[in-house]
Amino acid sequence: MYLHVFVVSFCFVIGSGDPTPGKYTIDDTPGYGRGFDGIGAISGGGATSKQLPGYMFKYQDQIFDFLFKPNFGASLQILKVEIGGDAQSSEGTEASHMHNSWDENYYRGYEWWIMEEAKKRNPNIRLYGLPWAFPGWVGNGSVHDPWGDPQLTVDYVVKWIEGAKVFHHLDIDYIGIWNERPHSVPYIKLLRRTLDQRNLTSVRIVAADGFWGGIVQDILQDSELADAVDSIGTHYPGTLSPREAVMTGKQLWASEDYGSFNDEIGGGCWARTLNMNYVNGLMTSSIAWCMVTGFYYPLPWYRDALMTANRAWDNSYTVNTPIWITAHTTQFTEIGWHYLAHGSGVGNFSGGGSYVSLVSPDGKNLTIVIETMSHDHSVCTRPPLSPYTVSQQNVTLVLKGSFRNITTLNVWRTRFQYGGKASTVFRKLRPVKVRRNRVKLQLLPDEVYTLTTMPTGNKGSFPSGPSQGDFPFIYLENFEGYSQNSEPFTFAQQMGSFEVIYTGVPHKNVLRQMVLQEPVSWCSPETQIQHPLNIVGDYNWTDVSVEMEIKLGDVNGSNGYFLAVRVDRGGCNSSSARGVFLYIYPSQKQFVLSADIGQTSTIMKGSIETPNPAWNKVSLKAEGNYADATFNDVSLMHVQLPSGPANGFVGLGTSSWGLADFDNMLIQPANWTSTARTQEDSRLYFKPGQ
Repeated sequence: MYLHVFVVSFCFVIGSGDPTPGKYTIDDTPGYGRGFDGIGAISGGGATSKQLPGYMFKYQDQIFDFLFKPNFGASLQILKVEIGGDAQSSEGTEASHMHNSWDENYYRGYEWWIMEEAKKRNPNIRLYGLPWAFPGWVGNGSVHDPWGDPQLTVDYVVKWIEGAKVFHHLDIDYIGIWNERPHSVPYIKLLRRTLDQRNLTSVRIVAADGFWGGIVQDILQDSELADAVDSIGTHYPGTLSPREAVMTGKQLWASEDYGSFNDEIGGGCWARTLNMNYVNGLMTSSIAWCMVTGFYYPLPWYRDALMTANRAWDNSYTVNTPIWITAHTTQFTEIGWHYLAHGSGVGNFSGGGSYVSLVSPDGKNLTIVIETMSHDHSVCTRPPLSPYTVSQQNVTLVLKGSFRNITTLNVWRTRFQYGGKASTVFRKLRPVKVRRNRVKLQLLPDEVYTLTTMPTGNKGSFPSGPSQGDFPFIYLENFEGYSQNSEPFTFAQQMGSFEVIYTGVPHKNVLRQMVLQEPVSWCSPETQIQHPLNIVGDYNWTDVSVEMEIKLGDVNGSNGYFLAVRVDRGGCNSSSARGVFLYIYPSQKQFVLSADIGQTSTIMKGSIETPNPAWNKVSLKAEGNYADATFNDVSLMHVQLPSGPANGFVGLGTSSWGLADFDNMLIQPANWTSTARTQEDSRLYFKPGQ
């Protein structure tokens, strides 16, 4: 997610500030700056919200309130979601609404549900969809790009927009092109024409959700493309916009930004980003990747989110500082407000830091957001932090024009104090008096202030929630109780799509791998695993046993399947995952035990008894330096392991693209002597949703 491109040679940086040191004018007489398009966050770009559906309803409601409820927490104004493509897109895979050209299902995945919950709390929130990957059939034979048949890709994306409306009563406001990958000008034009033809004229195109460069030049040279694109969306711009981007006259968005660890330093980085994206780069919307860390540690980019909620087994979650930094802007503005002009309400302080002023459409309300963060934005997403000179300073805000008669401003403050000192976050202070149309402030480094005429503002809270506990080390899952096409709450698919399917008796609900061909990749095709993988459990597990019943599809079936323990990684680097992998090839009556998912480090090969025509039971155990495995209760091996990961997740998957069913998973400690199915102590079980 973090290919940072910092344009230096042709950056457009706007000078600002009152010529009198320490004095800054807030004045609408020179006119307004650009329109404000809102602050948002992304659910997706790698199954980032994966575990939210597994939380109890009570805690789901609390989490969504902190994210979406106006005047409560982050009060997000834009929700951007991944249009699932069945392929890895950072730390997981999101299911497509069309695995195949003949298949449509608008209840797969959880992004529909998250959008519904957002709209329930804030009917005015804007919804934005973007593909990271595409099913293989959309690529029309290519796994490198989806542009071979633009009409095919347009129809696929437009069906997602229409499905949101028909099945979920959701109006999509914005649609992107392809996350951080080359765009296609003919595709963008065709997308606009098709949206108009299908009475979706209100859906606006954000292009190209990548980096400054090609899209800007294309818009400047092609008037039809310029008419098709509503906003130019770039990722991780470092607060700077090229002069050519400004010349297009388009709204400029940081359509993916932030990506910092969600501690106080990350909160400070977000504060600087939200202000300086407009001060330096005229960007009118900033959208954080990602909304919530809802995925396992240590999958890539862990806790690079506004908050953390990745413990469905104990329902605990953490509201981190970026939530309240977001609130400094969102609780006191709305989409449709305007920034004031640079030098008349927008600029940089002489002692470091920045300020922006926004005005309501009727001109009656004013909000000023100030930040004095001491960390250079360009290194916020990577340690170590380099110093950014910010000094204690006295500033005077001089209110002119329509604001001359303001007598008081409400004040909210965040003060970060590092080195073990207590910070105060989003605290309401006494209103400040405006005397002789002036407000005097003493600013310290690492502070955020909101001064506003708005009476809103609330630091929402709930009673302390559940305490954190370990993932249950005896885990029994039979997939009953899930709705059709849903994903088990605690499974984290890393490639492919695994869905609960009802098959009738005796197995009833099973977990089925659904993808029949290699998707169009977001990860580099050279590094991405070339067959489905799903993981579950605790990365710190060492000596562990797993057993499962597995069946290959009668039609379109995979050529084999595997169980694994001590899986040491996921994400785009899943292709280099190490651990203990037991592959079974029923038609060949063979097994392979490998120290890696690619079977390049074979530990042992051998034959299996004639498999059953349908279901077969497979088990794998790693204890110390040894592995044991069985097939239909017949021992396959007791073998010494080479050096490799000492701990990791439990995994399962198929050895090629194609259907396979999994059922009745049992995970337990390798040295466990009793059978978990007969245990009376319910504390040893994890029952999702309880």
